[in-house]
Amino acid sequence: MSKRRLFGLLGRKPAPTSASPGTVTRPRKREYLLTIDIFRDLPSEAISWLDDQTKMMTIPKGRQLFSQEDRAEALFLLKKGRVQLYRLSSSGKRLEIATIDPGAFFGEMPFIGESLRHVNAEAMSDSTLCVMSRGDVERLIRERPDVALRMMEVLGRRLAEGESRLEEMAYRNVPTRIASVLVRLSTGRNGDIISITHQEIGDMIGALRETVTKVLDEFQDHGLVELGRGRIVLRDVDGLRARLESD
Repeated sequence: MSKRRLFGLLGRKPAPTSASPGTVTRPRKREYLLTIDIFRDLPSEAISWLDDQTKMMTIPKGRQLFSQEDRAEALFLLKKGRVQLYRLSSSGKRLEIATIDPGAFFGEMPFIGESLRHVNAEAMSDSTLCVMSRGDVERLIRERPDVALRMMEVLGRRLAEGESRLEEMAYRNVPTRIASVLVRLSTGRNGDIISITHQEIGDMIGALRETVTKVLDEFQDHGLVELGRGRIVLRDVDGLRARLESD
C-alpha cells in the first residue's frame, strides 16, 4: 500500500470541525470499537487510545482497499458490510480467498511480520471499517498480548475454513458448491436475501458465470431460490442443505 493511500485512510491531517463525507463521528467510532471481538474486555484507557489512533470510515461498494504486492502498512477492522479477499492469476482469473463479515479484521500481514500483501481486498457492499497503522498494531500487540492471542484464534479458524473450501472445490460439484455459498452467506432462514451477483459467486467457487446462472435457474425451478437483479432470495434453506448432504 502506498504511503499516500495509507495516510488517506488513516486521516493523519487535523480533523475538521464537522465530519467529512465517508467518515464516522467520534462517539459512534468508540461504539464501533467496543463491538470488535478482538477488543472485548479491554479497559477504558485502551479503548480511548484506539479511539485516538484509528479512523472509522465508510467505503462504497466496489472500492478496492489494497492490492496484491502492496506494502502491508495497515490492519482493517470491519464494522458493517462485507469485504472480499481474492487473488488474481497471471491470466486475470479471480479466485476468492475469504469473505470478511462484520466484527472481523483483515489485512493481518503487519501482525504476522509480512511486508507485502498476498491478496486483493474489495468492498462487496457499502462498508464501515476502522484502519490501524502498522506501528499502532505492533504497539497494541506489545502492550495487550491478549489481543494478539485473539487474533491468532481468528487466523486459525480462517485457515481451517480455507482448507475446507479447498477440499470443497476439489471434490464437490458446482451445484453443491453454490448451495454451500448460499447457506454460508445466509442466516439460515427462509426469506433471507443475499445481495450478490452470479459473477461474484463464480469467483468464490472457481466457476464460470454462465455455469452459475444455469445452476441458479435450476434452483429457482425447484423452488429453492428466487432470483432478482443483484440478489438471491432463499426460499428453501433445508432444501439447499439437503444438496450438501447428498453430494
